[in-house]
Amino acid sequence: MTLKENPNPVTRHTLSVLVENAAGVLSQVSRLFSRKGYNIESLAVGTTNDPTVSRITIEVLADAMSTRQIMNQLRKLFTVYSVQELLPERSIRRELVMFKVRAETPDIRNEVIQIANIFRASIIDVSLKSLTLALIGDEDKAEAMERLLDTFGILELVRTGMVALERGAYTISDENKEKAEFSLGKNVM
Repeated sequence: MTLKENPNPVTRHTLSVLVENAAGVLSQVSRLFSRKGYNIESLAVGTTNDPTVSRITIEVLADAMSTRQIMNQLRKLFTVYSVQELLPERSIRRELVMFKVRAETPDIRNEVIQIANIFRASIIDVSLKSLTLALIGDEDKAEAMERLLDTFGILELVRTGMVALERGAYTISDENKEKAEFSLGKNVM
């Protein structure tokens, strides 16, 4: 008996959802995931350039078929305007991570500052016993910096959750899409 590759592997899917900016909408969306038995790995919400519309960026571990089902269920919610899966090759994903690190001596502070500079992180607070850094990047960058800072002692860490946009002229709104921009790997100018 040979092992066959799973035709529907569980992978990370990034969903961008435009919703009505109203009380209770986020609760409706998150309840849909819990009813279906999916844990939301990352969640970020904020208003768009239209104050009546919010964008929810959701990351979930699921197979492709389950992701399509979730997207279809989201589209049925009255408060949801648009649902789009952001494919890794056609999107930009970033997260803000803040680290509060023990830095009780000038030498340790200098070492932590050097690490921050290497990762292009910002130093957002300094005290005699700690430094607080802000890093924007993908999870690999955040995890690499976390491993280095862990040797000094991370006092606190907070992550915003991933936010994402499609690359180029692609948008979540159909009327703004340039259909051929990424077709067959050619950019249309």
